[in-house]
Amino acid sequence: MTAYEDAVQRYFAAWNAATAEDLEKAVAAAFTETATYTDPLADVRGHEELTATIDGAHEQFPGFEFRPTGTPDGHHDIVRFSWELVSTDGSAPVAGSDVLRLADDGRIASVSGFLDRVPGA
Repeated sequence: MTAYEDAVQRYFAAWNAATAEDLEKAVAAAFTETATYTDPLADVRGHEELTATIDGAHEQFPGFEFRPTGTPDGHHDIVRFSWELVSTDGSAPVAGSDVLRLADDGRIASVSGFLDRVPGA
């Protein structure tokens, strides 16, 4: 597994964590303490705000799972990938693409997210 694939795998582990304890651990494993996350709906910094953002997505889409589409692509300390938010019935009403900047330790220092498909849009 490449460093890019590893970072993306840890990213999805955080977004798909099932319990508060798992989420806290997964965020710490995936993101630096000062990591930023910016998309059209959020602009947050640090583990606490990242955890709250992920919790909010789980509240808005209970039972859904974030899944990668395709293979991560990267160069230098940057990786990009696409994803879908998949319901238990297999539908994927939300999809997007994210660009990560990795820190020297391989954790995510920043996320720039783009929403490609949104319900009602």
